[in-house]
Amino acid sequence: MLDKLKELFQQGNNPLTGTGSSGSNEMQLATAALLIEAAQLDGEYSVEEHGKISSLLQKHFKLDEISAGTLIKQAEDKSDESIQIFGFTRVISDHCTNEERIEIIELLWAVVYADGELHPYEGNLMRRIAGLLHVSDRDSGDARKRALKSLGLEQ
Repeated sequence: MLDKLKELFQQGNNPLTGTGSSGSNEMQLATAALLIEAAQLDGEYSVEEHGKISSLLQKHFKLDEISAGTLIKQAEDKSDESIQIFGFTRVISDHCTNEERIEIIELLWAVVYADGELHPYEGNLMRRIAGLLHVSDRDSGDARKRALKSLGLEQ
């Protein structure tokens, strides 16, 4: 899967990279907003979670630190305006393949576990988002395991 994503990034036509797609900015904003929603759900938006979001956005969208910071600020503003995640998930569903949606679920799991624990509300949010993105429980579970492994929190 990662090889396929790398290939898509190199081709320059993947909405996740911000190139080759008119909806790429909208896609990046929707993804960042979901990451922030996941981080804020337990009532705390920690420095660790903010840092993890910034690093994930830089890595997966190939952004520099300033661009990631700008995107996070825009997503925070957008997230504050919206109380529903459906709009964000719809943008992602409209622009991504199944593999790309699973990758976004993995990003979300990494943010949820950035503070080292899973709050019950965060688990509920992840199930809702996975459903809205049409990601199976099995694929979401596998993405969760990969995220835990990347954070050194294997269970």
